[in-house]
Amino acid sequence: MSVRVLTAADVERLLPMGEAIGVMEEVFRTLAKGDAVQPLRSMVWLPDRRGLLGLMPAYLGSPNAIGLKVVTVMPGNHGTPFDSHQGAVLVFETRNGALEAVVDATAITAIRTAAVSGLATRLLAREDAGDLALIGSGTQARTHLEAMRAVRPLCRVRVWSANADHARAFAAREGGRGGPAIEAVPTARDAVFGADLICTVTAAKQPVVEGEWIAEGAHVNAVGACFPNARELDTRAVARARLVVDRRESTLAEAGDFLIPKQQGAFADDHIAAELGEIVTGAKRGRRSADEITLFKSLGLAVEDLAAAHFVAARARDAAEGASIELGGRRHS
Repeated sequence: MSVRVLTAADVERLLPMGEAIGVMEEVFRTLAKGDAVQPLRSMVWLPDRRGLLGLMPAYLGSPNAIGLKVVTVMPGNHGTPFDSHQGAVLVFETRNGALEAVVDATAITAIRTAAVSGLATRLLAREDAGDLALIGSGTQARTHLEAMRAVRPLCRVRVWSANADHARAFAAREGGRGGPAIEAVPTARDAVFGADLICTVTAAKQPVVEGEWIAEGAHVNAVGACFPNARELDTRAVARARLVVDRRESTLAEAGDFLIPKQQGAFADDHIAAELGEIVTGAKRGRRSADEITLFKSLGLAVEDLAAAHFVAARARDAAEGASIELGGRRHS
């Protein structure tokens, strides 16, 4: 049995951001129609709690595939040569259960996460939005900048990081790739103030963006915090916004940005206005007015990884790209 093995470079070449956003639109449509199985992720923590192994299985009816992302999450890797998320996505076909591809999960995660934010921005942000605040300066800041450029014409970009040197390096590096110059600013408030597109992509456990800073009509993609005890936005920021999530079940179990204000009595479960798939299908409304603040809370779903990896594997197979290895799997008589 031949299994295609695809590296991070393969993924980046075969999954350009514009097409990734389209893949994510289709996967959320499939999810909203009920043609997917999306369990909550399971996690194995290291004894000292400095990192974990995450297991994220999923099934998709369209494209028809079943698979699993297995990834280590090491927050301490920020600022080192190692990514905070490392692992692989395993893609199986559903007829005989054969393993078809092993795909680098670091690149898949980086691209699909930003692509989902791009989809949310396309559906929820004002048409004239173009003043972008990036809170964070790592891999997700880079891919989110690419995603925002894909869905809105940017006129201004400001970046803030807890490490000022990283913010300046990001601004110099990414500002040279086209589009408006990128300004590294000294505080998160300086980045957010007046922005109509805000992406929070940090490893913060405590709020780095306050609700009073957010302008009317802004759209926020909150991406970094993915545990019940961690958040990037303060209570007012979430309470002020029309909240759209990737999956209600995941939000109610894992999203500190939602759970901590809820525990404080700021709102109840019905503060979740819609799942992103419901906006995609038209079952729920997105933005209702020009001055409404919209917020997309992203946790990341296994169906996103599976759809992205399946797309990359199919494209690699058609183009005869990537390495192949032979594994057992056939029953011999």
